[in-house]
Amino acid sequence: MPRHTETRRLPYTPEQMFDLVADVGRYGEFLPWVAAVRIRSNSETEMLADLVVGFKALREKFTSRVEKQRPGHIHVDYIEGPLSYLHNDWTFRPDGEGGCFVDFAVDFAFRSRIFEALAGQVFDRALRRMTDAFEARAAKLYSSTGGATTSSSADGSSSSSAHSAA
Repeated sequence: MPRHTETRRLPYTPEQMFDLVADVGRYGEFLPWVAAVRIRSNSETEMLADLVVGFKALREKFTSRVEKQRPGHIHVDYIEGPLSYLHNDWTFRPDGEGGCFVDFAVDFAFRSRIFEALAGQVFDRALRRMTDAFEARAAKLYSSTGGATTSSSADGSSSSSAHSAA
């Protein structure tokens, strides 16, 4: 049951980061391991989406409900796929200097002990690559050359050192 929490200070507004994270349909363009995305429904406050995630020979489909509270919070609940559960939260807070703090938390467990063992081996590295991909995408979209400062914290079985990819 991996759990990870992380905070990054980025030179982008909460609205920009909210828009980037909420644009699930474009995840395949920049997120590692996302092979396909299908948006089943989408409104200002809620989205239902399928993601096909592939790693080496493994491919799995995940269905999630994304609750959007513009511009400060995105909550993801897992509906269907190979997991027992998944909870994912993004919070976007102004930093008082034109940028924002991005708080990211994920908690999940696989149904299969084999997948759980595989995930445990690469969990920290995979999450770091994923959060770095969001940060690099923000730099590309919002053309900021400012450096980001980061901090991280973890509880449970996982910890991570955040760093700037831009």
